[in-house]
Amino acid sequence: MSKRRSRSYAAVTAHQGGPHELGQNFLVDETTIDTITRLTESTPDPIVELCPGSGAVTVPLSESGRPITAVELDPRHADGLEQRTPDNVRVVREDVLRFRFPRRPHTLVGNLPFHLTTPVLRRILAAEHWRTAVLLVQWEVARRRAGVGGASMLTASWWPWYEFELHARVPARSFRPVPSVDAGLITIRRRPRPLVTEREAYQRFVKRVFTGPGRGLLRILVRTGQLNGSGAAHRLRARELPTEALPKELTAEQWARLWRLCSEPARKNRRPRGGTS
Repeated sequence: MSKRRSRSYAAVTAHQGGPHELGQNFLVDETTIDTITRLTESTPDPIVELCPGSGAVTVPLSESGRPITAVELDPRHADGLEQRTPDNVRVVREDVLRFRFPRRPHTLVGNLPFHLTTPVLRRILAAEHWRTAVLLVQWEVARRRAGVGGASMLTASWWPWYEFELHARVPARSFRPVPSVDAGLITIRRRPRPLVTEREAYQRFVKRVFTGPGRGLLRILVRTGQLNGSGAAHRLRARELPTEALPKELTAEQWARLWRLCSEPARKNRRPRGGTS
């Protein structure tokens, strides 16, 4: 299928919209479709597209000839995708929250239903094998995932394993039906070498810090028992960690350093008897 025909298909079929009860707001903006296609072209793996809807992104992606698995719950759109896409596209009629991701390297693409953004993201981040995700999500979610204006607890919990990048703000008018908020286009890339190895313990630590009492990193760590108050400020500064910063203001590298500091043996956090810190 030619590029001209693909764009015509995207403009017409995405305009049809979909069942709003499924939270589907279909992309109709060709510039954003081109950007998603370009970002995906830089990855070598087979593609898994989540919630493809009417196929505005699926069709141009399929022109590369790469294997594509399109995960679509709505049977009407699933039927349409099978009829309109080439043989390298396999349509799976499945709920995105139940779909079993391939156990081999792959790239994720998706225009996520806004009301399911957080549960779908949690499932994606916990999944293995995929290496890059190109996703459309609610604008505020996109900003927080990328750490713009402060990272969320979810981002901080996964930063040692993933890099988040915000590419564009996508106006609400770029979708049909038109949602009440704008969207953001982000990429998530799995780090070749994680900054932290102990995932469950680290994520419990992040939750304690984010939800702990006090204002400023030093007070939170002391009040939650992550650090002994004696010499805590010195130990933070020695690792270039800001004592007065809020948890949302830390970078991925700072979270990794903080975790290593607070997970050291307890004896290293105690003031030596008869000495100074």
